[in-house]
Amino acid sequence: MAIDTWLTRTLGIEFPIVGAPMGGRAGGRLTGEVSKAGGIGLLGAARYATPEWVATEVATARGIGGDTFGIGLMTWALDDDDSLLSATLEQRPRVVSLSFGDPAPYVSRVHDSGALVMSQINTLEDLRVVEAAGVDVVVAQGGEAGGHTGRIATLPLLQEVLEATTLPVLAAGGIATGRGLAAVLAAGAEGALVGTALLASPETAGPDYARDRVVAAGSADTVYTSVFDQARSQAWPARWGGRALTNDFTSMWHGRDATESELAQAYDPADPNLGVVYAGEAAGVVRSSRPAGDVIREIGERADGLLGRFR
Repeated sequence: MAIDTWLTRTLGIEFPIVGAPMGGRAGGRLTGEVSKAGGIGLLGAARYATPEWVATEVATARGIGGDTFGIGLMTWALDDDDSLLSATLEQRPRVVSLSFGDPAPYVSRVHDSGALVMSQINTLEDLRVVEAAGVDVVVAQGGEAGGHTGRIATLPLLQEVLEATTLPVLAAGGIATGRGLAAVLAAGAEGALVGTALLASPETAGPDYARDRVVAAGSADTVYTSVFDQARSQAWPARWGGRALTNDFTSMWHGRDATESELAQAYDPADPNLGVVYAGEAAGVVRSSRPAGDVIREIGERADGLLGRFR
């Protein structure tokens, strides 16, 4: 029996799994493979993406997984330049993720295109903001998640959000196996975003060393920090740090007073000891490089089997 949730019914997908829109990692190949496997992949259109990049990567995703895909945007960056939203809507995605900021100025444009609006939230205050904006589904993203996230752990945040809203709720942060998916579905979530579980997959964009480091990492080998944003002059709002794998750079600079110039001089994206690999605490269960489709199907099928014991 397939898992039946609001997410699978609304999008016509097999598994209630969303491939997280990881900037610099979730390109067209990964997005397409997640969708082909029965979930829905979200392209990670980071701030440095261009309309041309969006079009190229969407074409790749469509060629692999068809028209069931989404695109993730950083709302705070749209406030200065919304050209990426226009480029996104031209591609007719099923879902647009507007996260990290107030999506109110953009929701109607997404709805007019026929897409659903998803927003990741990190606090109950965030929930009230996106509810007022009229989004269709929220993602309770816990601090275990890789990349930019909040400070409240997934399970406490998910419970708070489920009790506080009538909107469909997905969970994110620390979910990398069928057990994790089954747990959040049993709690009342309609699905889950999966990111770290896919970081070692060959379809994931980025340097090879990033995949190797995720495989080698344990669950305790991450740090919540802003030093990589400062080193790269990434103007993220101060309330959101990023969870990354620890390395020599974080050992040297995290928690120290340093100028952006000092951090920029020390940072080297080509060196695994001095570059950034954003990954969540679920890195400890990623033990090999496996095709993204295999990862998605295993998570979905295992969750289905576990939940079947209670049907």
